[in-house]
Amino acid sequence: QVQLVESGGGLVQAGGSLRLSCVASMSTFSVHAIGWYRQAPGKQRELVARITSDRTTNYADSVKGRFTISRDNLKKTGYLQMNSLTPEDTAVYYCKLDGFFRQEYWGQGTQVTVSS
Repeated sequence: QVQLVESGGGLVQAGGSLRLSCVASMSTFSVHAIGWYRQAPGKQRELVARITSDRTTNYADSVKGRFTISRDNLKKTGYLQMNSLTPEDTAVYYCKLDGFFRQEYWGQGTQVTVSS
């Protein structure tokens, strides 16, 4: 059973930073793409950033230049560094791992709240 455990969320003032972590219990972690998604109240879940096994990255336009996705394959961990946070970034953040045969594995989510 693959498990993804996120951490690093919390309450931060506008302009502040947070780093989210996502630890995976998967021996083949290095060959899988990882994505960070977020869902704000009343809104659909949206892709924030994604990193492939060869470290190709893509970002939502709303976070480009502020957020950075990375991975440490030895630690089986994905990261999302979030800088210059705004209240619009307030959401539950989820990590997702794209497994074999189009399986998707999701973490439980971590709350990020940005106060103005």
